[in-house]
Amino acid sequence: GCHDRAVLLYEYVGKRIVDLQHTEVPDAYRGRGIAKHLAKAALDFVVEEDLKAHLTCWYIQKYVKENPLPQYLERLQP
Repeated sequence: GCHDRAVLLYEYVGKRIVDLQHTEVPDAYRGRGIAKHLAKAALDFVVEEDLKAHLTCWYIQKYVKENPLPQYLERLQP
């Protein structure tokens, strides 16, 4: 069912800008680093596709603060 899936919600808000809005991991799977994998995959996608990212999701904001890689930082939108 859909209740056992981890998700990262996003929306394109411009031609080359993606808003990373929300991560959600089912209670049964929390604490296993799944949200961290979602955040990394999303940011790596932004880099690979040469996009800009707006970070609405507090968890992805935290991830970037803990992993301030230049390739992520240069693609952030206020």
